[in-house]
Amino acid sequence: MVLKPEPLFKAVDAIREDAGEPQAILLVSPQGRRFTQTEAARLAGLDRVVILCGRYEGIDDRVRERLATEEMSIGDYVLSGGELPALVIVDAVARLIPGVVGDEDSVAGDSFARGLLDYPHYTRPAEFREWKVPDVLVSGHHAEIRKWRKRQALELTLQRRPDLLVDAELDVEEQDILRELMEAKKGVAHGRD
Repeated sequence: MVLKPEPLFKAVDAIREDAGEPQAILLVSPQGRRFTQTEAARLAGLDRVVILCGRYEGIDDRVRERLATEEMSIGDYVLSGGELPALVIVDAVARLIPGVVGDEDSVAGDSFARGLLDYPHYTRPAEFREWKVPDVLVSGHHAEIRKWRKRQALELTLQRRPDLLVDAELDVEEQDILRELMEAKKGVAHGRD
């Protein structure tokens, strides 16, 4: 099934009449540019965004050529329709709009916000099935907790997504921690402890 162009053009025309010209008309598509946290932040800064999505075979290509201002993909796989990618985009963008998430500082520390994966999180109880929360987190020493979180985020990123470190925004302390981790990794690779 391929969606006809008429209903989509009519829908966007109605939006234009009611709310004004959208600043972006996204078409979710496997051929689109990959959706990232940076893209989410850009879209969150716009007043009006329209997201168009197809089903099964997609949308008449005249919609892509003449209506959509950009195409966006959420990853290198194919789904039965664009509804879920559209929801992913809406959720990621909405979280960045002030007032949507209760603690805006938590959004700034999320994975990918600065190019790093997030550090591990723990809650009560401090011990569960003989597995303990790291001692530093229950120490009450805020500077040490902050440093532990930075180190954990850097370690996880280095292990699982080292590609992110190329563009990561690191402060001086994080740069020092990363150098230390890289040296330790080199030592292990060369047979040293």
